[in-house]
Amino acid sequence: MIQAKYKRVIIKLSGEALVGQRKFGLEHQILDSISRQVKEILEAGVQTAIVVGGGNIWRGVSGSERGIDRATADYMGMLATVINALALQDTLENNHVDTRVLTAIEMRQIAEPYIKRRAIRHLEKGRVVIFAAGTGNPYFTTDTTAALRAAEIEAEAILMAKKVDGVYDCDPLKNPVAHKFSSLNYIDVLNKGLGVIDSTATTLCMDNNIPLIVFSILEEGNIKKAVMGEKIGTYIGR
Repeated sequence: MIQAKYKRVIIKLSGEALVGQRKFGLEHQILDSISRQVKEILEAGVQTAIVVGGGNIWRGVSGSERGIDRATADYMGMLATVINALALQDTLENNHVDTRVLTAIEMRQIAEPYIKRRAIRHLEKGRVVIFAAGTGNPYFTTDTTAALRAAEIEAEAILMAKKVDGVYDCDPLKNPVAHKFSSLNYIDVLNKGLGVIDSTATTLCMDNNIPLIVFSILEEGNIKKAVMGEKIGTYIGR
């Protein structure tokens, strides 16, 4: 059994990380890999919650740029996160992991409404909790959702699972000589304008002293490494 550094975490999955080699939608192999890794840390006693984005299906900002009302576009993005959450729940349960989806927008036929005490109780019973529909408010990203929920449930860290293997000074997919940071403090992220996490989420994490570990989800075993406290990706903290 692994000896985990963190006992309660939130895994933030970007929607783009779920695409795999596709341009749109969901890649089953990615979902299955995530589910197996989550099961492994769960069996080690790590209480695990997940916040999932929806950028693989719809992005509110992109929609507003096409003329859709920004609030409406953001609500559409929240629904996209619910689709991803249900897909992830199904894959987790196929791997014999008891899972609950809690949504910020009530849709009782398919998920439970988000209630802090209920979420914590599920975690204490060894269930994986997936937070969907963002904060339930437009203009807030799922990064901010992860920071807010982490503060509410007293998570010890946020694991930012992305397509890239850390935080760089520019886009490594466009610039082959981009510099990767092994660690950063919250103020660095804000001052440098690094796009890995939005400023509202960064400030929330800073105010509540919640560290973030940014790493690639495309490499099997990275979630385990992150909860064990191994040097992986980029660490953001004080």
